[in-house]
Amino acid sequence: MELRRKSRTVQPAGPLDGGYGWFIVLSTFLVFGLTFGVIKSFGVFFVEIQHYFATTATASSWITSISVATVHFGAPVGSALSTYFGHRPVVVVGGLLSSIGMVAGSYAQDLLQLYITVGFLTGFGYALTWTPTVTMLGWYFEKRRPVANALASTGECILTFILTPSFQFMVDQYSWRGAMLILGALQLNLCLCGALLRPLNRHIPPKELEEKEHELELLSQSHIDSRSSNNRSDSKKSDPLNVKIIRYVDYTLIANARFMVYSMFGVFAALGFFAPSLFLVPYARSQGVEEYQAASLMSISAVLDLLGRVLFGWVANLRLVKTVHQLIVTVILLGIVLLLCPLATTFTQLALFSAGYGLVFGATVSIHITVLAEVVGVERLGSALGFFMLIRSSGGLLGPPLAGIFIDKMSDYGTGFLMAGVALLVSALFLLVLQQMNKKGMGRGKDVNLENGKGHEDLKQRNFNFRKS
Repeated sequence: MELRRKSRTVQPAGPLDGGYGWFIVLSTFLVFGLTFGVIKSFGVFFVEIQHYFATTATASSWITSISVATVHFGAPVGSALSTYFGHRPVVVVGGLLSSIGMVAGSYAQDLLQLYITVGFLTGFGYALTWTPTVTMLGWYFEKRRPVANALASTGECILTFILTPSFQFMVDQYSWRGAMLILGALQLNLCLCGALLRPLNRHIPPKELEEKEHELELLSQSHIDSRSSNNRSDSKKSDPLNVKIIRYVDYTLIANARFMVYSMFGVFAALGFFAPSLFLVPYARSQGVEEYQAASLMSISAVLDLLGRVLFGWVANLRLVKTVHQLIVTVILLGIVLLLCPLATTFTQLALFSAGYGLVFGATVSIHITVLAEVVGVERLGSALGFFMLIRSSGGLLGPPLAGIFIDKMSDYGTGFLMAGVALLVSALFLLVLQQMNKKGMGRGKDVNLENGKGHEDLKQRNFNFRKS
């Protein structure tokens, strides 16, 4: 273990709540817009691709679901890599992968190629950009964290508002292939977002550094010893990068009851989060709404989404109510709004639905990361966010295809919204369980020792953030 060669600068000195932190907000704003904003606007491509390849809604929806699932599944990888290499280079590489995936997808000859390029490759690029950026935002803010998260996440809304009609225009002018090629070039801006991520480090006194290095040696040696029984002679020759990255992942989170309950909320919420934005434009067009009016529904939703994020992010910052209570209310309301969608059959009614959906959706997503930070603590947010996204990936993967199955069976896009609404109401049940655990003080600040079953304080969790400069 050559830990002595590591830099003496590690993890944030302390949240700044301003200053250069606002540039981090700007970077995160653009990352939200160029990742999830693009995913939400992809419904315009969905209709064209479905018609071009003469396929079903279920088959076409796999493009988005694979992308969403890869973002979630790759989040722990992005978290670990950014901890080892630094946030800036990982985000830049993620931006390049996102661009390459979109450009390659514009030349796809079948759906399988779109699954691989736009689905997997671009999705993995999104994972490498989104997770490190959001983690760094949490480092730069503490008192103003709800507001910072809300402002940053508005990038998803604003770019959805801009991109949806823009995509429709580009599809009409250049076909879906030309529009996707232009989108690939646009994704290169994610590299600029990575360039804005300036590390926030502090100097560690030699004595404290020596203690941390010793603890890391124990953790790393424990990992190697667990594998040495199969091939003891190879344990000393194991890939140093592999070993070093593994020890930066906080595996004790899987024994944190409150975190796992919150992750189950994430699974069912993901079932309902992504299907509506994918199927809103096709549903409107199936009701006879003109294509540009149908595309404008996502813009209407994006404007109210923006309002919901800012307004309810500000409310959360006031600490008038517990953020978990606020999240419970908004998730239930979001589920109810989605259940009402099939009643809307005209453009006016769909515009009202889009406005209500956008407002409540914005209120929900503006605080769910803040709640995660409260569940595990900000010092563990990097690993927690990665694991949370990984666990939630199953919902993101199955949500759109599951809705597509209902749509194909019933020949009605409205059934996809019913499925999403039910999934969100189920997710609210896990938040109610989390609330009860908070009241009883269950799983707070303790982890389960998997070897002897005894609770213990986490072993100076910040060691997992010790990284190479």
